[in-house]
Amino acid sequence: MTDPVSRTILLLDIEKYSDRDDIEQAYLRRMLYDVADRTLERAGIDERLRLRADRGDSVMELIDANASVTALLRALLTEVPTQLHAVNRMASSSAQIRLRGVVATGYVAVDEHDGWVGSDLNHACRLLDAQLLRAALRERRDDFALCVSESVHTGIVRHGHAGIPAEDFHPVTVDSKNGPLRAWLHGPVPGAGDDHSEKGGTSVPGASSGERPAPRRDQPGAQAPGSQAPGARAARPSAPPAGAVFHFDGGAPTFGGSLVGGDQHGVSGGQVTGDVHLGGSGGESA
Repeated sequence: MTDPVSRTILLLDIEKYSDRDDIEQAYLRRMLYDVADRTLERAGIDERLRLRADRGDSVMELIDANASVTALLRALLTEVPTQLHAVNRMASSSAQIRLRGVVATGYVAVDEHDGWVGSDLNHACRLLDAQLLRAALRERRDDFALCVSESVHTGIVRHGHAGIPAEDFHPVTVDSKNGPLRAWLHGPVPGAGDDHSEKGGTSVPGASSGERPAPRRDQPGAQAPGSQAPGARAARPSAPPAGAVFHFDGGAPTFGGSLVGGDQHGVSGGQVTGDVHLGGSGGESA
C-alpha cells in the first residue's frame, strides 16, 4: 500500500439509479461522466491531476492537493446545475438525472489492488449516503444537492470567495456508524429526519409535553370562566358548609333533652340508635 497523501475528494451520485432499466442506466452513466469531466475542466483540473474510481451509480475523484478547491467549488455550484438543466430538458421523464455531491479533503492511500483506503474517504462516502443529503435533493426543484466537509468549509467556504456565497451553506450533523459527522449543506436544510440541522427550529407550544393549548374564548366549545359544560356534575366543595351537619345511618334516631345545631331546634323525649355523625363530611360518630 502506498503512503497516504493529501487529496481533494469529489463524489457524485445519481438519484434513484437502481429504479431504471439497463438502457436507462447506461444512458445515465454517460451523462454522469460528461457532467464530471466538463465540471473538472471548467475548474482547470485536467486528467493528470486526478484519479477516478467507478462505482456504477456514482463516480469518485481523488484530486491533487495542489489543484484549486475554490475553483472546483465554484464550478460545482454553477456548471453542474447548468449542465443538468440542459440534459434534462431534452430527456424523457425516465431518463432525468439528478445528482448528490460531496467535496472533502483528507489523506488517502492506494493498496495493491488499486483500492482506496482512508478514514477521510470513508467519512466523505457516509456524507454522500446520508439521509439528510438525499432528503435535500428530494425537496428541491433543481437537480443538484451539494455537501462539503468541515475542513472544506473552514478552509474555503467561510471566507466568502467570489462565486461561493458562504451564507448559502448551513451546518448539519449527519449520523454514521462511527458517530455524528459535522458538515455543511448548500441550500435549504430539509425538514424532519434522522439527520438534522444544527440551527434551532421553531417549536410548537406543548408539542414536546403532549399538552393541549387552552382554547380561545371565541373558539367553538370554549367555556367562559365559572361556567359548566352541559350535563357535567357540579364539583363537591372542598370546605365544609357553615353550621352543623348531621348524618344518620340506619335505625330511627330520636333525641332526648335538647340539641343545638345551626338554628336552634327543640327535641324532647325518645332514644337515639344507630350511627350518628355530627359536623361536615367525615365527622366523628357519637
